Amino acid sequence: MAERVLFIDRDGVIVEEGQIDTFEKIKYLSGVFGALSKIASSGLWYLAMVSNQDGVGTPSFPKEEFEGPHNRILDTLRGEGIVFDALHIDYSLPQDHCPGRKPGIGMLGQYFTQAYDLANSLVIGDRLTDIELAENLGCKAIWYAPEGRKEELDERLASVCILVSDNWARIASFLLDDEHLAPRTATVERKTKETAITLTLNLDGGGLGTIDTGLPFFDHMLEQVKRHSGCDLTIKATGDLVVDEHHLVEDVGIVLGQAFATALGDKRGISRYGFEVLTMDEVLGEVAIDFGGRPYLQWRAAFKREYIGNFPTEMIEHFFKSFSDGAEANLALKVSEGNAHHQSEALFKAFARAIKRAVHRNPYSTDLPSTKGVL
Repeated sequence: MAERVLFIDRDGVIVEEGQIDTFEKIKYLSGVFGALSKIASSGLWYLAMVSNQDGVGTPSFPKEEFEGPHNRILDTLRGEGIVFDALHIDYSLPQDHCPGRKPGIGMLGQYFTQAYDLANSLVIGDRLTDIELAENLGCKAIWYAPEGRKEELDERLASVCILVSDNWARIASFLLDDEHLAPRTATVERKTKETAITLTLNLDGGGLGTIDTGLPFFDHMLEQVKRHSGCDLTIKATGDLVVDEHHLVEDVGIVLGQAFATALGDKRGISRYGFEVLTMDEVLGEVAIDFGGRPYLQWRAAFKREYIGNFPTEMIEHFFKSFSDGAEANLALKVSEGNAHHQSEALFKAFARAIKRAVHRNPYSTDLPSTKGVL
């Protein structure tokens, strides 16, 4: 049977773009190991790396400076079960007009035989020249770029490009037709007479996003959730702050909880439970969470200050209660005595890290983490 080929670029797709001539410059893109290992282990694709490496062998990019880091990349991928069946590296410069340089197909003549199914093969690359390469090969392309950039494609390239995404989990799900591999995302909007909130969440992100609630200390705490959970999180919230903070903090907690409930879906394959014990200077924070479908808050914290900056400390408990209700999660929080800022930050960081454990998805299981058969 003819093999389908996955032609994969290196820089900008597997590792960050740039002239990688030292080991320190090797930076792998988020999610690439898990996704590519799944693709490789499926046995559905012949894997071919196709990369332009400008001027390797010239004084500005000596060959030995390329080979060391490149071999390290290949060794690291091999350690994750990702072995390329073929490597096609072009060392020319753009002005050389080399026929082997992408989007040229001079290096890829072997694939124009009956041994390969080019019509059902794919190119994955981060540049428009990668889509042009797919066109020249007679196959299709996945453009490794933010989804919003699809509008930049002209009609010709749009007909070749079948997916635009810079999320490796989404790409793996698409290639393997496996919804279980897809990134778990949610967008929730809540508008009342008191608040207006738009929130986007990606459980399988990299801690990216922006937070803007109009409450600086609250933003600072939510940044801890984003950073330490590893989730992508963007929140834009406005509300009747001239009255007080209550409505805004409450509704952000509800919406954030609802987003987690939506993104987790049927919860198959997740850990479900998460816990963290975290020290911050003189305080010790402890958090446990269960995304089991039953909301309940256990709160064991006492603040000696009524405000941190201009943020009421009583709203910290209320935020977590609102999250518990929105997520339908059992949430237990405890913090020792100490500086109120440290107490709060320890709780939010521990909360985030407990979430990271709880939403972790076992790539080899679709079991529901419950003996009841439903969550």
